Amino acid sequence: MTTAAPASVPAPSSQRGTTTVSERAVRRIAERATAEALPGRTAQAAATVRGRKAEVSLGVTLPYPSSLADGVRDVQRHVVDRTRELTGLDLPTARVNVTSLAPPRYSRAPVSPPEETNSPSTPSRWWSGRRIPTALLTSSAALACGALALDLIQVHTAHRAAAAWRVSAVHWLSGHGPGDPAVVIAGGLTALLGVWMIVLAVTPGLRHRSTVRTTAGRVDAAVDRSAVRSLVRDAVGDVPGITAVRVRVRRRRITVRARLAFGDRAEASAAVTAAANAAVSSCRLRREPRVRITVTPEPVWQPPTAPDVPSAPSVPSVPTTPLAAKEVDQ
Repeated sequence: MTTAAPASVPAPSSQRGTTTVSERAVRRIAERATAEALPGRTAQAAATVRGRKAEVSLGVTLPYPSSLADGVRDVQRHVVDRTRELTGLDLPTARVNVTSLAPPRYSRAPVSPPEETNSPSTPSRWWSGRRIPTALLTSSAALACGALALDLIQVHTAHRAAAAWRVSAVHWLSGHGPGDPAVVIAGGLTALLGVWMIVLAVTPGLRHRSTVRTTAGRVDAAVDRSAVRSLVRDAVGDVPGITAVRVRVRRRRITVRARLAFGDRAEASAAVTAAANAAVSSCRLRREPRVRITVTPEPVWQPPTAPDVPSAPSVPSVPTTPLAAKEVDQ
């Protein structure tokens, strides 16, 4: 006699529990659905959940030119379907607010820009504003002139006595002539200061920057020489056999000193030259400097030897006897 196992009885609905979908989850799902409907675009969503019913508002950027009504309708349909499918909530519709229009994004590669050329308005070098020397000179002149003017105004308007520093300066100047050592030293320092200011005025400054070729006529670009040095050093360091690289960048010349640990020296020198020239060309400098390459072998470097080629086995010679020669003749 067999006894059948009792069938499982489902628990009452009051003991099964409830599933709650948060507003944050609905909002994130709506944003992802919008990104699926508009590839490459992002959206801002707001969601409200009341029981089994949800409401979603979207702020989207539509491509231009395109039909706004069709775009909004497609976004609404996709967002509603995906949100209902993933959350199980009742979403009657989605309110879509078009915040802006943007050109469409193409999946193909963009057209390469035209070759950069030197614009006539692009300077060969950037000129420095000389802010620190100018600020020091103007501050000193303004302080001296301001103190003198203030003392003169007080003397003539308030009828006060002249300042002690001005009286002392006048007495000192009256007792020292042009041949006095202190006057000569002060005049020499003033002359040096003037020469220094003239040099700053006629030289461009910013020696650590080099201008770059651009296509726009009103755009000036420059690159720091430390960046050029880093690019050249990294490019040369990737050459097989090169262990250490030292690069010095000047306005008209770039010096590269590399250390070779293994490999052929001539091939390594050619590879280093090609890598350095390619790195300098990629910077598109307005005036490309000359590149000087020096490859020095390391103490452990040895010239590569040619591989040994096995020689062909020698065939033993068969002596020719008069009898054998006679047989051959017959």
